[in-house]
Amino acid sequence: MPYFLSQIFRFCNALALQTFFCQIVFMSKDILTNTEQGPAGGDEIRESGSITPRRLAKMKAVLARRQPDLTLVLSNIHDPHNVSAIYRSCDAFGIKNVHLHYTRTAFPILGRKSSASARKWVDTVRHKNSGEMFAELRKDKFQILATSFSDTAKSLWEWDFLRPTAIILGNEHEGVEEDLLAHADGEIYIPMLGMIQSLNVSVAAAVILAEAARQRMAAGWYGKSRMEREVYQANLENWLQR
Repeated sequence: MPYFLSQIFRFCNALALQTFFCQIVFMSKDILTNTEQGPAGGDEIRESGSITPRRLAKMKAVLARRQPDLTLVLSNIHDPHNVSAIYRSCDAFGIKNVHLHYTRTAFPILGRKSSASARKWVDTVRHKNSGEMFAELRKDKFQILATSFSDTAKSLWEWDFLRPTAIILGNEHEGVEEDLLAHADGEIYIPMLGMIQSLNVSVAAAVILAEAARQRMAAGWYGKSRMEREVYQANLENWLQR
C-alpha cells in the first residue's frame, strides 16, 4: 500500500470511521474567493523572468493569510517524508515560520519534488539549543505546547489557539524529549477513538494545525493581513526573489 494511503487509513481508524470519502475542505469559499489562482503551467512567469500580475496577486493574497504567531517546532524528526509533509501542511494552513531543533540527529535530506515547493514559502528558523529556542519564543509571548500522552496533557479541543502558539513535535519513535517537556507551558494530545492510539507525526501536525486554523478563521484572522505593513512588504519583496 502506498505510504500516503496507509496514513489515511490510520487516520480513519483514529476517528473510528468505517468508510471515508476523499474530499477535505480546509478554507471557506468566502476567504478564497478573491485569491488569484495562478495557472498550472509555467506561463505564471514571463520569459523575461518578471512575475505576471496574476502570479503577484496570488502571492499577495497568500502572504496576507500567513499567521506570524502560530508555528511548529520540529524536534529531531528524522524521516524526510514526514518533514516534507509537515512543511506542506504549514503552507496550507498559513504558517509563516517553522522552527528546527535538531540536537541528536541531522536534519534529513528532502527530495526536491516532495518538499521544494512548500519549503520555498515557509521560512525556517534553526536553533543551536533548546535554551535559545525557548528564549526566542517567549520573547515573542508564545505559549509553548508539546505533544504528549502524559496524564497532565490536555485535549487538542481544550487549547486556545488565538493566543500566540508554538507546538513542539517530537521524534517518530521517542516523542518530545524530556527536557523540552519540562520547559513547555503545557502538553497537548489528539483524542483517539480507534484501536491504534497514535498518529503519524505529519498527520498529527496537520490535525493540530487544522484546529488552530478553524479557531482563527472563526475569528476572522485569515481575512486580512496580521503583519505590520513594513513586515508584510519586506516579506513580499523576499518572496519575489524566490
